[in-house]
Amino acid sequence: MAVRLGAARAGRVMGGFGAPVVITRGDADGPLVVLLHGRGSRETEIIGLADTLPAGLAYAAVRAPIAEHGGFAWFANRGIGRPVAESLRATMDWFRAWLDEIAPPGRPVLLAGFSGGAAFAGGLLLDDPGRFAGAAILYGTLPFDAGVPVEQARLAGVPVFVAQGEYDQVIPRELLDRTWRYLTTESGAPAFARRDPVGHGIAHEALGTLAGWLAERAGFLARQRESVPAPSAWRDLPDGLPERAGSRPEVSTTIPQQQLTGNAPAELQEKLFARLAGLSDVYSTQSAISVPGARGFMLAGAHAGPAEAFLVPQAGEFAHLHPSADGSLHVALPVPLAADAIRQGWAVAHPLAGIRLTPGMVLVYGPRDEAELDVVSAIVATSHAWATGRESYRPLR
Repeated sequence: MAVRLGAARAGRVMGGFGAPVVITRGDADGPLVVLLHGRGSRETEIIGLADTLPAGLAYAAVRAPIAEHGGFAWFANRGIGRPVAESLRATMDWFRAWLDEIAPPGRPVLLAGFSGGAAFAGGLLLDDPGRFAGAAILYGTLPFDAGVPVEQARLAGVPVFVAQGEYDQVIPRELLDRTWRYLTTESGAPAFARRDPVGHGIAHEALGTLAGWLAERAGFLARQRESVPAPSAWRDLPDGLPERAGSRPEVSTTIPQQQLTGNAPAELQEKLFARLAGLSDVYSTQSAISVPGARGFMLAGAHAGPAEAFLVPQAGEFAHLHPSADGSLHVALPVPLAADAIRQGWAVAHPLAGIRLTPGMVLVYGPRDEAELDVVSAIVATSHAWATGRESYRPLR
């Protein structure tokens, strides 16, 4: 079964925008979750989701400003899922003026949009990723070709929840697939994604998973400390991180995250292991977090690096190498460097980065040749330098 919250239909702007109509629920001091309804619907319908979502958060359901078909819409369409750029810009500016007044910067804001509200949430997030603590894109498309940036690594460090219906006959499949591909790979976002055997409506199982995702994200934000010093450049790469040649390998969108194609040859995996195990103060044992057979790289004794520099702070684990059938690595990096690794084609974000795990956790693709071995080694050496808290380091040879 699925909960229907308003379908997508083409529409037109009908007059200017007044003050937003808003319904609120929950803790006024907690992180704010803004609920964005679908086309032709209204705030009184989507506010019901708050009853199934975590207590301790504040919820606001906002009515879209464009009257349409007895309900309301966030933008005029060129066709289903294809916003008119000028209309999208006008409503985003209107929404931001309201949001910045009721939730000044510093208060965490998460967006949750269904269908047309998903496209609007995606537009807001892409327009200004730093303003939001995360977003749920539910059974809708991102607003491609509508004036908002969609470059690689645009959403690095911003967790995203994605849910789609396998039998959705409202949003064009091409747009759903493009949204899935961008959010789970190119955007750099830690994307927790699922497809459910439903049409254009929220699967109850997805709603339960969304509730858990919101609760964990809120808990992570509550534990977050002030920013800590971190490397701003790559170790052993004085000219910066080069672009990885060829297409990206396929990576699972489920947990455990695994590289599925283009895997590293076994001999290169062993060369990589030897280099990383030889870093100063490092020992290797079974990873404290990964699948059986994954070899963790741990710091021996006390370490000066911050908790964010580790996959498992209690174990001192800053990286691990997956079993030979996979050959990729998970590595903890500062978010700006994680974004660079994703942008240059070397990595993809972990789905639970910033939810349960450090925000800059990425899967780094296994090396295919000696030149890539040098680059992947340098990526992990940077993680090691951050974990040790040292300005100096021993270059890999």
